[in-house]
Amino acid sequence: MDLELLADRFGDKWTLLIGGAVIGALFGAFAQQSRFCLRAAAIEFSRGTVGGKMAVWLLVFSTAIAGTLALSAMDLFSATETRQLASPQSLSGAAIGGLLFGTGMILARGCSSRLLVLSATGNLRALLSGLVFAVVAQASLHGFLSPLRDALAAPLTTLSTGSNDLLVLSGVSEPAAFALVLAGLGASLWLAFWRGIGVWKTLAAVAVGACVPLAWWFTTSMTTIAFEPVTIESLSFTGPSADTLMLFLSQPGSMIDFDVGLVPGVFLGAFLAALVTGELELQGFEGGGSMRRYLAGAALMGFGGMLAGGCAVGAGVTGASIFALTAWVTLFSIWIAASATDWLVDRRLPARRSRSAAADQPLPAHVRPTE
Repeated sequence: MDLELLADRFGDKWTLLIGGAVIGALFGAFAQQSRFCLRAAAIEFSRGTVGGKMAVWLLVFSTAIAGTLALSAMDLFSATETRQLASPQSLSGAAIGGLLFGTGMILARGCSSRLLVLSATGNLRALLSGLVFAVVAQASLHGFLSPLRDALAAPLTTLSTGSNDLLVLSGVSEPAAFALVLAGLGASLWLAFWRGIGVWKTLAAVAVGACVPLAWWFTTSMTTIAFEPVTIESLSFTGPSADTLMLFLSQPGSMIDFDVGLVPGVFLGAFLAALVTGELELQGFEGGGSMRRYLAGAALMGFGGMLAGGCAVGAGVTGASIFALTAWVTLFSIWIAASATDWLVDRRLPARRSRSAAADQPLPAHVRPTE
């Protein structure tokens, strides 16, 4: 059944929701199987290793960009019609929001999409953290945190650069960019083979990346058949998480669109994948300190993601696939903050506490100094 027949039968809004749910389910299932996670890749890289986790992230990243450029080359999608390139964006928000998101990602032990996938497998830490993330994201969009978000986003925008299109600003043509991305995809495949992540995980990572151009194609196609305006968009989890939260607090049927179908779709896809492979397992917090860490990280990601205009997927993959300058700034800031937070919180401070604990231990009798 093609999209036009589907829209005639269910209506434009429900077709968008169904499309979001289907694409989300594919993303969730393959993300669960590939273990796609920007946090894991950032930690691996910051600790001086380019291993399997980095290979998975690079496969997703390069596949998403290559697929999006291929759509553009076939005139099936135009990046200039997206929100990221059609209107001014905040560079200061991208930088500050990326730093906050990267810090929160390490504290919560996963980015927003990873928390959603983990919660579907029975991880109660991720489920509660994801709820906090959605609440803070909504508060940053329309609630008491929105004035602070506006204040941080205002100082520097893409009006100062004249464009948010990195290809335009750099003078690189789409064919040249496509060639570079294909080379990057080839290098990612080689890295995956070298690190021995396996054929299935490699294919799953490629499938995760392919969900980004698939969503671009779907929402673009809907603009040609829908009676009401349709936003051309792809995968992101900050705004959609906030929208999904409000869906349960609003009148039934008041919020029906692509974003609202995406988040439940990811959850369902990850759950089914974990169920089939026997990976469902209930997991909880390991004390108050752990809980405080997770919830603080989730709150930082909620505000940071909304300030930056995207999360590790929304900016770091989807926005990067259309070469939005702000998305690349956000991605770079996430990597910097994640590496610094991992070094400080998970390496330096534990090492210092271990040395202090060792110093407090009494010396054995045979080595104690005599008076």
